[in-house]
Amino acid sequence: MESQNKAGLPAMDGFERRAASQSYGARTCDLLVRVLALVLTLAAAIVLGVDKQTKVVPIKLVDTLPAISVPVSAKWHYLSAFTYSVASNAIASSYAALSLVLATSGKKGVVSAVIILDLLMVAMLFSSNGAALAIGLMGYQGNSHVMWAKVCTVFGRFCNQVAVSIALSLLGSILFLLLVAMRLHKKSN
Repeated sequence: MESQNKAGLPAMDGFERRAASQSYGARTCDLLVRVLALVLTLAAAIVLGVDKQTKVVPIKLVDTLPAISVPVSAKWHYLSAFTYSVASNAIASSYAALSLVLATSGKKGVVSAVIILDLLMVAMLFSSNGAALAIGLMGYQGNSHVMWAKVCTVFGRFCNQVAVSIALSLLGSILFLLLVAMRLHKKSN
């Protein structure tokens, strides 16, 4: 007959106890990384999604006339790369919330689906980060070859929020990449 501990559960030898402890630690780490990925991608979507700034800019139409002051707005949805970034981060944070439930399942098919979806989130987030970063750099540096002026000199707060959103999204995508690496490492053992 199997020996039992004080709680009435079957007693485990040292190897079983160590394996159960490692499994619990890996599961806890996985859930913690998923929560962090959820928070970072949600924060990135919110920071960029509420980003707008209006400035009054003097525009000179003719050299002989005085400049006309015109209010000009910068909003995230004016640029498709920023729209893609907000949508990607919203999708990734929604998936992270769903994956918190799915990740606790021990079923083989569910685990494989979570790995594949994690990989899709990595690809989607890195592509949206690249697009947003390219447009952000264009706004920061301008492009002298096509005579595009720097925009961030006028819309500084807007550009700063874009930079924060990209940084948060990049951290979130690195966490999704870490999740894939952890799952693949766990699967190979």
